[in-house]
Amino acid sequence: MNAPDTALRGQDMPITGWLYMAFELGDKSWKLSLGDGVRAPSRCSVAAGDTAFVLTAITKAKARCGLTGQVPVRSCYEAGRDGFWLHRWLTEQGIANLVVDSASIEVNRRARRAKTDRLDSDKLLSMLMRYHAGERRVWAVARIPSPEQEDERRVHRELGRLRQERTAHSNRIRSLLVLHDLRVERIGGRTWVGWWTQHAARLLPGLRAEIEREFERLSLVARQIRALETMQQHQVRSGAQPAIALLTRLAGIGTGSAWTLVKELFGWRRFHNRRELAGCLGLAPTPYASGASNVEQGISKAGNKRSRWLMVELAWSWLRFQPASQLSQWFNQRFAVAGKRMRRIGIVALARRLAIALWRYLEYGEIPLEARLKPLDSEAVAA
Repeated sequence: MNAPDTALRGQDMPITGWLYMAFELGDKSWKLSLGDGVRAPSRCSVAAGDTAFVLTAITKAKARCGLTGQVPVRSCYEAGRDGFWLHRWLTEQGIANLVVDSASIEVNRRARRAKTDRLDSDKLLSMLMRYHAGERRVWAVARIPSPEQEDERRVHRELGRLRQERTAHSNRIRSLLVLHDLRVERIGGRTWVGWWTQHAARLLPGLRAEIEREFERLSLVARQIRALETMQQHQVRSGAQPAIALLTRLAGIGTGSAWTLVKELFGWRRFHNRRELAGCLGLAPTPYASGASNVEQGISKAGNKRSRWLMVELAWSWLRFQPASQLSQWFNQRFAVAGKRMRRIGIVALARRLAIALWRYLEYGEIPLEARLKPLDSEAVAA
């Protein structure tokens, strides 16, 4: 029996009477593939961000396919550096758009395969048709945040970058000082001023000037970090962030960690069960079972990496500040007596369980068993 006779047997064909459009987004130009599922797709190249030309391409594609009137248009593109502005613009034009996860797109498994932007856009177009024909699991579709929800993620992400810059500036100053056998415990503050005044004369003018410029950049970054952290504390204490304030009541969870969890994970995403939550965090198991081979490959590491890293750090913090909780007792019974490798494996399992417990705490008000709550802040109560 030939493959063409069986490839589409028992499957829905693409819904005709619609126009399908796939974007392959680039820095300078976009590649568009447009088709109706009957004729061969038409292709065109658009200058990046030229939305007027996109509408023109849609009009020409409708005329080519013989589609008249208010014909539904379905489009898609891969999630990437362009973010979600294009999705919102397409929605305003009445176009049903999908933003898909790049890692979920199927690829040819040959050792050497042809890859061009045209082939990629054609592949997206064919998968878009399959998706609307009923094959919903052909790829993973991203959930689109509102502009306000997307904007709320700016603070903690900027804080993360600033802290990395602070570490880089500090390390650079230490490296320059070690060149002349000078070592300092802390860079910045009152102790630094006295130490630098005492030892700066030992350095040559060029090196001294470079360290001073580096310290100016370090001071600027430190001021910006303090300003953002103060803003976070003020919003939580004033009652403007109730979910964050609720999380910070649990011992072992600070304002910064609670802020990141709410803005990245719990604030705008909706989970129906614990498996969806673990999958979003990339803490879901990844089995490999083929024939007689049955191997557990570990966690998938797919999803929100900021939240996943943070949950592992919070798991260690939970063991320290919540030793009497049921989660900590479970970890100690199963992994604490084992070696370092088992503890590293166990902390990932604890992070997954802790994430589920925090989700139930915020969603249903279920306090983790035997968990200790901090006393209410007097300022928060007054607010």
